Amino acid sequence: MTTQQTNHQVTVYAGGNWIETDESSSVLDLADGGTIADVASATPADARGALAAATDVEATMCRTSVVERARWCEAIAEGVTERQAELAEIIVREAGKPIASARSEVESTVERFRRAADEARLIASNGEYREGFTTGHEGWQSIVKPEPIGTVLCITPYNYPLATAALQVAPALAAGNSVVLKPASAAPVSTAVLTEIVDDVDGVPDGAFNYVPGSGSVIGDVLAGDPRVDAIAMTGSSDAGRHIARESGIVTLHMELGGNAPAIVFEDADVRSVAESCAGGALKYAGQRCSAVSRILVDDAVHDELVARLDREMETWDVGPLFDDETAIGPLISEDHVDRVETLVDDAVSRGASLVRGGSRDPPIHAPAELEPLYFQPTLLADVPPDARILSEEQFGPIAAVTRFDDRSEAVDRANDSELALDAAVFTQAYERALEVADRLDAGCVRINGAPSHGLGDVPFGGNGDSGIGREGIDTSIHDLMRTKSIVL
Repeated sequence: MTTQQTNHQVTVYAGGNWIETDESSSVLDLADGGTIADVASATPADARGALAAATDVEATMCRTSVVERARWCEAIAEGVTERQAELAEIIVREAGKPIASARSEVESTVERFRRAADEARLIASNGEYREGFTTGHEGWQSIVKPEPIGTVLCITPYNYPLATAALQVAPALAAGNSVVLKPASAAPVSTAVLTEIVDDVDGVPDGAFNYVPGSGSVIGDVLAGDPRVDAIAMTGSSDAGRHIARESGIVTLHMELGGNAPAIVFEDADVRSVAESCAGGALKYAGQRCSAVSRILVDDAVHDELVARLDREMETWDVGPLFDDETAIGPLISEDHVDRVETLVDDAVSRGASLVRGGSRDPPIHAPAELEPLYFQPTLLADVPPDARILSEEQFGPIAAVTRFDDRSEAVDRANDSELALDAAVFTQAYERALEVADRLDAGCVRINGAPSHGLGDVPFGGNGDSGIGREGIDTSIHDLMRTKSIVL
């Protein structure tokens, strides 16, 4: 498949107006090289203007009905559907994502806005009525009702630029909040199109949705530290999350941060199925996912068999042109990121890990010269020693790192030996062992006999420790971005 490259113009959107800025930056086209967009560099004044527009309309948003807000979400879903092909192409180019994955991301965006509409209606129908039941409060009656929290700052990552925005923006709007969206500097174009779609929806008050592209070093602290922000919904690295938490005041923090997901494989597991799941879990989108399978802890009895099967499975993951439906892996987001991935692999090998495949930069023949430094081979490491950095740090690269364990307690202890506690997986045919190990793992979500996957937000997900604050999900996020008011009679 081939497409026509288009250079997009991305500007600030605040208070219902598109605002030109004096400076801009370019976004690299990760499919063909060159530039995909010229993006406005928002200033601190632009950021404060967006916050002013959001707070000015808070009272109006609070008076909107669930029926209105659900209708907005459904209209946004319809607008995304109408521009589905365009958005998929943009995601390929700005995020370096294969076209099949990009199409899936757009589809999940549509579904998230639709589900937000459904959940908002459900929450509105479930208010509480209470009567006094303690001495001195006999006869008291109260209504406990949800209301918007105010202004929500949404900070999105480059790896799922549109779907993550939907996971933050849809619940925030459905709950009746004003939104200020700050996209990742590396991938701001798909959310600019989302902004155009919101702008076209009838009835959304000016200022209810605002879009501020730009460098985090210039406007990040201005946004996060402003007292007009009532909640921050963020997906990103643990370092960035800690920084924003330090800058913010008394606000609701709703953060999904870094991951280093362990997959524990016991001797009774179906090794063929494990290899398929773990290869996909490690290599999908070149491993640039917080829920990627980052370390595979394998019972010593099946270590060698699993490594051999993983090697054969990884052979099928094609690195190719991003608009080819058969391509499974593309480039990484930046040369600096490739440097870090290579450093982690080299560290593991220097400490005694066996390099089974990959481990170096090897751009495909089709890659334009300027994109060649962004490719890193799908890599399989075996016998990784416990002290290797790759077993405790977030990788965000196409790596399957396999290490041995002798017994259940050792497996759990080593799985928990990381400050990153987002996801985990357990592979075994023993029901009781699966649940017992899942209970002992320090992780926000544990998958049994499958790679971690967050899906559309059907169940709450999020991390412990340095992996985040709170839990995401359509209904969970709506609840977190609302507060309750008790009216006592």
